Amino acid sequence: MAKVLPACLLLALLLLPPALLAPQERGLIFNLDTGELCLQSAQCKSGCCHRTDGLSLARCAPKAAETQECSPKSLYGVYYKCPCESGLTCETDRTIVGSITNTDFGICMDPHESRRR
Repeated sequence: MAKVLPACLLLALLLLPPALLAPQERGLIFNLDTGELCLQSAQCKSGCCHRTDGLSLARCAPKAAETQECSPKSLYGVYYKCPCESGLTCETDRTIVGSITNTDFGICMDPHESRRR
């Protein structure tokens, strides 16, 4: 019995490092794909944990593209409208009530084009 335990331990030590170093395409808690259930935007590859209404389950969704509805980045981590893709800004009328109730939606705009107008 004493010889079996060290052999199992040796086998585990040989197999564990390669398993730990293998790249993780998708995780159970982080690095979630579009459509997977989430609790916070930090869990999603896209950076947006989206729900359609207050009673729905939140799922990872792509960020809003130019001219799509958006929410400004929030502390809550769950959005009714996803924040804008990188390089775009969410043009919205920010109010304290909208910030608290998470209803201050806007439109994603290219900041360089809005200066030209």
